[in-house]
Amino acid sequence: MKNVIKRAHFFRGKPLIPGDKSISHRGLILGALASGRSEVINILEGEDVQSTARILKDLGVVISKEGNRTIIDGIGDKEFKNPSHDLDCGNSGTTMRVMMGVLAGKCITATLTGDASLVKRPMKRVSEPLKLMGANFKLTNENYAPLVVTGEKIHGFNYELKIASAQIKTAIIMAALDAEGTTNITGEIGSRDHTERLLPHFGCAISVTDKEISIKGGQKLKGNIVEVPGDPSTAAFWIGAASIIPGATLEMENISLNPTRIGFIYALQRMGAVIETEITTALPEPVGKIRVSFAGLKGGSIQKDEVPSLIDEIPLIAVLATQSHGITEVRGAEELRVKESDRIEAVATNLRAMGCEIEVFDDGFKIQGPQKLKGADIQTFHDHRIAMAFTIAGLMADGETVIHDSECVAVSYPNFFETLKELTQD
Repeated sequence: MKNVIKRAHFFRGKPLIPGDKSISHRGLILGALASGRSEVINILEGEDVQSTARILKDLGVVISKEGNRTIIDGIGDKEFKNPSHDLDCGNSGTTMRVMMGVLAGKCITATLTGDASLVKRPMKRVSEPLKLMGANFKLTNENYAPLVVTGEKIHGFNYELKIASAQIKTAIIMAALDAEGTTNITGEIGSRDHTERLLPHFGCAISVTDKEISIKGGQKLKGNIVEVPGDPSTAAFWIGAASIIPGATLEMENISLNPTRIGFIYALQRMGAVIETEITTALPEPVGKIRVSFAGLKGGSIQKDEVPSLIDEIPLIAVLATQSHGITEVRGAEELRVKESDRIEAVATNLRAMGCEIEVFDDGFKIQGPQKLKGADIQTFHDHRIAMAFTIAGLMADGETVIHDSECVAVSYPNFFETLKELTQD
């Protein structure tokens, strides 16, 4: 499938943003582990979240739908059932990595696998800390899926997290729920914190400071209702477009304004973007409104400590940098190399195809702007973030930009191109 994008002369509206992907995953998983019934309202209907729901069903969890409500009858004190076939995580790294933690202390054996992209993504970074808790994993070539987890009796431990990854952090926290004793996590814990915020919502005590996360094992979760706000990483594409298309205005409501997720907004504001936020709900997640209007952007610098709060938006930042005055430099983003694609290389390949110059580093890039974009054939590398970022590039380019394999947007935003059409029609 391909989509043809042309320069936009109009960009205005109040788009409905799909539910947050990270919260949708966690709402399903915590609801499945809890006793009693849970509801996840406005869950993201993307392929990644469907992978998590499918796996939980394969493990014996009853999940049903009533309108915009996803109803989960949790297992509570019962055990998951041994799956009769491999558990397919599709393209979802969150599903695989978090489920590694969920299953580490369960009395079952399961094989986790995924699509051609996911089985190339590193999983040893998750299995290593879990093995220190006593978990049993067998990985393909010691680093990849398909991987087999055999549930064991596990114990709490002290662990210094080396990578600022919410997926690894959440896997350890999920395992800690089944562990004997207390688990303390230090180090690079400043990534998105949805798990830490949602656990108390399900009746679990967890201590969180800037330096340490501590959780006692053996705690029982109780079913609850999770209302999923709009995904700020998805809203970012429209925020970026409204910032660079002359005359654009944009309003969005019910968007997650979790501080660990809106580094993109802070970075764009430093670059001169006119973005206003207003929190309307504080717990368990800050949620609110975002208003954006066109403003000329200037170059900016993004360093390693900021990267966890805007990791998914960096391809879009590269596109916006081409329309900004001055130098934009991103460093400390080596994690982009092991996402759904090598996103640094994907950005460089496609910007060069559009006539741009970019200097690439192992951990980022440098772009001098502004540069004129010309329409080109865009390779998405089957990566939804690349597809959407270069759709925004096409709105600023001369001629036609063709987004090949554009169906990959269904991972996080199935209606992306329909919404784009609404926002760009005068």
